[in-house]
Amino acid sequence: MFENLLKYQDQMWESIGETFVMVGISAGAAVLLGLPLGTVLYFCRKGQLYENKTLSLVLNTIVNVVRSFPFLLLVVALIPFTRILVGTAIGTMAAAVPLSIVAIAYYSRLVEQSLLEVPKGTIEAALSMGASKAGLIFKFLYVEARSGLVLGLTASTISFISFSTVMGVVGGGGVGDFAIRYGYQRFETEVMVYAILVMIVLVQIIQFAGSTLARLLDKR
Repeated sequence: MFENLLKYQDQMWESIGETFVMVGISAGAAVLLGLPLGTVLYFCRKGQLYENKTLSLVLNTIVNVVRSFPFLLLVVALIPFTRILVGTAIGTMAAAVPLSIVAIAYYSRLVEQSLLEVPKGTIEAALSMGASKAGLIFKFLYVEARSGLVLGLTASTISFISFSTVMGVVGGGGVGDFAIRYGYQRFETEVMVYAILVMIVLVQIIQFAGSTLARLLDKR
């Protein structure tokens, strides 16, 4: 058993690195694009400060379609776009493209939900003090919702890890691809179990770190 694990040790570390790259890029896209998208969704809702029914309908439709799309089919459908964007449809960087698109849609919805939990009195207080749009968002909304935003990003990152296991289908690599190629296809069950345990440990570490940080940020 341990001989097989040692035999594939280099490949395992490489697959862990590939998973980190895919998840890291998608988490970065979630923060850089999903956070502002979720903020726009929040402000455009009915009854909110910058209500815009048309923009709200368009953005909500796009987000809902991406989130409801079967992930594997989305990966295949985005192959032409991925090839244009990164020059290839195979590899870790190519796999990060559809994963990032899902990440943006997924996290934006969680951002919207977190912001909805901020008391309206907070917004009214900010406006009464003459806060600018940027000040309202960064000094009041995000501050009040910071714990929920961190928990949302934590949950999203764990989902991205799960999605990344599918990316072996398009040559994206990662721990899931390692488990299939070196464990399942070669009938080496212990290797597959080892890969699963690595994923479980990784998820537990991320969940613990995210929950701890959210608890520290929660001043309510």
